[in-house]
Amino acid sequence: MNIADSFADISRFVDIRRDIHAHPELGFEEHRTSEKVAALLTEWGIEVHRGIAGTGLVGVLRRGSSERTIGLRADMDALPLTEANEFAHKSKNAGRMHACGHDGHTTMLLAAAWHLSRQATAFDGTVHFIFQPAEEMGKAGARKMIEDGLFERFPCDAVFALHNFPVGEVGRFALNPGALMASSNTYRITLRGRGTHASMPHTGIDPVKAVIALGQALQTVVPSVISSTERALLAVTQLQGSDAPNVIPDVATVGGTVRTFSIAALDRIEERVRALAAGIAAAHECSAEVSFVRASPPVVNHPAEARFAAAVMREVVGNPMVTDDFPAVMGAEDFAHMLMVRPGCYAFLGNGDGDHRLDGHGPGPCIIHNTSFDFNDEIIPIGASYFVKLVERWMPAA
Repeated sequence: MNIADSFADISRFVDIRRDIHAHPELGFEEHRTSEKVAALLTEWGIEVHRGIAGTGLVGVLRRGSSERTIGLRADMDALPLTEANEFAHKSKNAGRMHACGHDGHTTMLLAAAWHLSRQATAFDGTVHFIFQPAEEMGKAGARKMIEDGLFERFPCDAVFALHNFPVGEVGRFALNPGALMASSNTYRITLRGRGTHASMPHTGIDPVKAVIALGQALQTVVPSVISSTERALLAVTQLQGSDAPNVIPDVATVGGTVRTFSIAALDRIEERVRALAAGIAAAHECSAEVSFVRASPPVVNHPAEARFAAAVMREVVGNPMVTDDFPAVMGAEDFAHMLMVRPGCYAFLGNGDGDHRLDGHGPGPCIIHNTSFDFNDEIIPIGASYFVKLVERWMPAA
């Protein structure tokens, strides 16, 4: 059966996607979503394993006798946002919204699973359909699935994933053979002095002055430790002192985010941040406490798997619709954890320019993490076809 023919009528999957959109759940709370995915996979005769990192699950489909394996991953969680849309499938869960398209990612993988379950001889090997919880908000669902034995229980020669993204026309694929997304990290530095009345600063030790100096110094970190040929970012986004205008507090804090495309760059930045905090605190007679949290490593594709993925994409949409040297973006994705332990490739799938919004206004679905976002259902068969072709090309039938 031709894949295009299989997805000629995508209404069943549009209904699935919109039902998931209407019932968004936050990370590690995806109980309804997980139940729905498991029920559909079971209905299609796919073996289901549940309870991996809580609400995560894996569907297993075997064909033939080959020992080759492949992992296909989709994320299931939503964001803590209040949806601004007014269409019929808007969120029914207050303060919860599928504003990043994970409802669509889950649906594309379900569509691929449905298609492959109907083919007796399309491939020779084992497919692991990985439905991951808690990608958002630094909860590291991918890492927790790995810690829960994901790849020991479900060996994968390689893993692949997609994310809808504003990369141009509907259906355009974008990737590169190296770093595609940045690491995501947060820092918070607490400087402790001795509080006093603001009219008598000589009787205390002012941590606010130290925090101001540190905030300015932090802006110099990237150019001082990162080569001009390499991209990295340190942003100061939080400054906090006293709650009262006439009080010099005991404690003041500064915090923000750090993004890099390599662990080595991240190591250099963290070392410099800690040194600056200690030095400036000492200069102001304060003490410093540094919290530096590495939430997600950079998404770094493996070159061979990226080339393989790009070739499959060209089969699906044609060479002009594949950009295989897409510049890395500062956003982060915890599929990075999977790519650190298994070869594979992460890629973007173009969701359009927003002019197909059902209500005809607003920023449109291309603007992820926006309260007017809606996944573009036109790309469901494209993403599903890509997943199917990956399987057929990775594990060709004898």
